[in-house]
Amino acid sequence: MASIAQENSNSECYFDALAVAERRALHSFFDQHIVEDRELGYFAVDEGDYNALPAHLAARVVHTVHGTMSDEF
Repeated sequence: MASIAQENSNSECYFDALAVAERRALHSFFDQHIVEDRELGYFAVDEGDYNALPAHLAARVVHTVHGTMSDEF
């Protein structure tokens, strides 16, 4: 599920998307990617929403937060 952070400034949009990705990563086995978009700014994408991240999204990933859930307990 993609989450869109809509803010006035580009840097605010990035940090909003980063906050979303960091929160989601705490409860996910999958990496959370921040993707840059000309119209939307930045948004967070959960890698688990796709079998493989499509090339059109992978090319625009600017940061990745690794999923932190572990099933090795």
